[in-house]
Formats: sequence, C-alpha cells, structure tokens
Amino acid sequence: MWFANFFIASSMTMILPFISLYIESLGNFTESYVQTWSGLIFGVTFVTAFIFSPIWGKIGDKYGRKNILIISATGLGLSVLLMGFATSIFQLFMLRFFMGIFTGFIPMSQAFISTQTPKKTAGKVLGTLQTASVTGTLMGPLFGGVIADNIGYGATFQLVSISIFLSAFIVKFGIKELQLKISDVKDRRSYSSKEVIQHIIGHPVLLIVMLTSTLVQVAHFSIQPILSLYVIEINGPENIAFYSGLTFSVAGLGSLFLARYWGKLGDKYGHTKILISLLLLAGIAYFPGAFVTNIYQLIFLRFILGIAIGGIVPTRIAYIRLEAPLSMQGEVLGYNTSLRFLGNMIGPALGGLLAASYGMASIFFVTSSLLIMTGILMLITWVKHESEDGSFAFFKH
Repeated sequence: MWFANFFIASSMTMILPFISLYIESLGNFTESYVQTWSGLIFGVTFVTAFIFSPIWGKIGDKYGRKNILIISATGLGLSVLLMGFATSIFQLFMLRFFMGIFTGFIPMSQAFISTQTPKKTAGKVLGTLQTASVTGTLMGPLFGGVIADNIGYGATFQLVSISIFLSAFIVKFGIKELQLKISDVKDRRSYSSKEVIQHIIGHPVLLIVMLTSTLVQVAHFSIQPILSLYVIEINGPENIAFYSGLTFSVAGLGSLFLARYWGKLGDKYGHTKILISLLLLAGIAYFPGAFVTNIYQLIFLRFILGIAIGGIVPTRIAYIRLEAPLSMQGEVLGYNTSLRFLGNMIGPALGGLLAASYGMASIFFVTSSLLIMTGILMLITWVKHESEDGSFAFFKH
C-alpha cells in the first residue's frame, strides 16, 4: 500500500504546479481570469469527491476496500489521461469534475490500513503510511516541473496517467485484505447512516476533529492553485515550472522528516494534544509568507509548514480509529474525507478570490488566522470534554 500511495501522490502532484500555467496556454486570458479559473478548476474535483466519499466508505465497510481502491486508481488514471488532450478551459473543468468521483484513493487506503492496525500503534503505522504520500508529494512537483518544461503540459498529463494505472495494478496483485477477528460487540454490529452520524455528534471532540479537516484544507489549499503565480511575482518567469515544483516539494520534505514521529507522539501522549500543537505551529509558519522578498525565503517557510502539516493527517485518522467502532470506521472516515474535500473546494476558490481582490499577501493573512483559530477551538473542546483535570497537560499520559 505504501508503494501504491507513493505512485498516486507523486502522479497527482506532478500536475499541480502548472495547472494555472496550463490554463494560460489554452488561450489569451487576463491575469485575474486565470487566477479565478485556476481556483475553480482546482476546486471542482472536490465537489463530486465531497458527495461520493461517504458512499465509497459505506461500500468499503460492507464489501471490503480493496476493490474500491482499484476502481479509484483506474478512474483517476483515465481522467488525467484525457486532461492531456483538453483544448479548452471548459473541457479541463469537466474532466476535473469527473475525476472527483474517484478521488480519495489515499484516504481510503488510510481507512484500509487503520482498520487492520491495533489501536495502540495506529498513530505510528499511519504516520509510516503517510510518508508514502509525503514522499510522492515531495518528488512529484519537482519531476512534474522538469518534465513539463521539456515535453509540454499536455504530454505530461498523458505520461502521469501511466503511474496512476500502475497503482491499480499494485493493489490488484500485491495486496491481500485480511478478515479480522472481532470480539467487541460494538465493532461487530452493523450501523445505519443515521446511527453513524449520531455517534459523531455525540462525541464532541470527534466532531471537532472531523470539522478540523475542513478548516485545515481551506487553509492549506487556498494558496495551492496559484502558488506558481506567486513564485513568478517574487522570482520572475525564468524556469518557472522548476521553481514552482521546488516550492511545492519542499513542504513534502518537511512532512517526510517527522510524519512518523508525530504519530508515535500521538500514540504516547494523545492524538488530540499533538493535533492542537501542529495546528498552532502551521498557523505561525504561514503568516510570514506574505512578506517574503525572494524564492528561498518562501521555500524555507514552506518547509516549516510541511513539518506541521505532515503530522495532522495521521494523528487525525488515528484519533478516529480510537473513537469509532470498527464496523463504522469506513463510513466515518468517508465523512471525514468529504469534509476534507469540502475544504479543498472552498480553499482554492477563496484563494483565487482573495488574490484577485486584495493581492497575494491577503491569502497568507487569512490562512494563518484560520489555522490558529482552529487550534484554539480544538484546545477549548479538548479541555472541556477530554482533559482529566481541565488543563492542557501535554506531557501527561
């Protein structure tokens, strides 16, 4: 599964740095028009992903997750392949919309691994799995930029689809889905969608952890679609695909260093405590991005941001593993994925709107504030409902 996640993550991130540049190549458009459509085309994938994620999760709970992963990788590969032949913004928009039906391979694989992992080591295992998508995210944009500079944007989409199809092949022939021996009655019984939602609402910290998925993605993806345009603004157009790829990739490098470590800390001290700390760190790291004067300052800040963001996903999934009965975890993680995609939907559109209306710097101010407020909300909820003595005793476990 590590290798399948690596190929999916690297493939999908190969195309991210130059989506806005690809849009520019499709016609003679104004800068504000490209910024707006970059946000819309980037975000539209998550409209259908938002709808379909809980459906795939529920199907996975009932019939197993291996086949769902194969369908997801195949659909993604076909969508990316066809993007390489797009001749208009509308075609690209519709293909990204269609791709959303199958988006969610990595979250589904996390659910797959989570349900087959003992609770006491879930953080470490999910952190290890996270290094696959982080490594792919690290390498993808860099190679994508180099490839695009040499063979063109359309051909890069076509080439990237091959490695996505390879992930489907790996899951089909390299992974066995084990049947678990379940002794807990709560883990064994079936739950209706209404009961699953009631369980989420009845556990306030679980609810806030899942809502955090939306807020973090809004913050993280607000700058993503137009990051290459920001790189041009501070560094000029020379070797733009390479520098855009490097700026994307360095956040992955920061994540790679500590993703597994954050998971182990969560297993030891509590995943909620680590999540709160990482949200506050990410908010602090985002703010100075508005004031950078050269590309290397931006790269450094993206590295620090990656250190924080890399631990948020495994700690969040591990917490859900602890708080949701096994037989509903796929659906709960499906809702969590939908909330992530809701943030992916809102973030790019918000970033494009802010950039067009108030300039690039405004994105960093809003994003930083959002992450810090999310951390504070998480802290208040944890102290009220889970802290034994009503205080934030980080090293108590």
